[in-house]
Amino acid sequence: MRITTVGLDADDTLWHNERFFHWTQARFTELLADHADADHLAERLLAAERRNLGHYGFGIKGFMLSMIETAIEVTEGRVPGAVIGQIIAAGQEMLAHPIELLPGVEETIDSLVGRYRLVVITKGDLLDQERKLAQSGLGERFDAVEIVSEKTSGIYRQIFARHGEGADAALMAGNSMASDVVPPIEAGAWGVFVPHGLEWALERATPPEGHPRFRRISALSDLPALLAAINEG
Repeated sequence: MRITTVGLDADDTLWHNERFFHWTQARFTELLADHADADHLAERLLAAERRNLGHYGFGIKGFMLSMIETAIEVTEGRVPGAVIGQIIAAGQEMLAHPIELLPGVEETIDSLVGRYRLVVITKGDLLDQERKLAQSGLGERFDAVEIVSEKTSGIYRQIFARHGEGADAALMAGNSMASDVVPPIEAGAWGVFVPHGLEWALERATPPEGHPRFRRISALSDLPALLAAINEG
């Protein structure tokens, strides 16, 4: 079946995102340097993020709350109020950071407009994702935007049924193997991995090598040619 619907992840697929988390975590490490070494602090923070996903979901606000929780834990409740204030300020800076599109994204999207149903499928905080999409200048190019709390095979089946001819005729592309590749393939769609370089530990998954609907491209600009090859094949 021909691909008629193309889903695209947002963070680190259309624009930079993960590097802001890395920069903020580096500041967090400096703030808590007297209480924990960098590796131990990173382990505790990751454990807090994993533990809190069900409470706060994905995004900057959950990250900020996990940093505060970790700061309280590693200092045994003695973290100064000024440090908490700096953590909150760092999170607010992340929420206000201007959007920077990845190279070739705008041209690639323009080449797909009118040829496929284009859907942004992203997860995270609703207000923050809406802000980033608005600032990106790409919003009007998409036929639909889906901001979800989690990316599962069931969610993908619903989205591709709502915005196309079902998962069989859909392709999802993104930088997360765990969210943008494996679940769409499980739903019956194509899953295309577009590596970004920076990867959050909780987004890692084993690549479905050998699966007929798995593809890997070096950049989003390779997607139009891949779509053409799949549809012509």
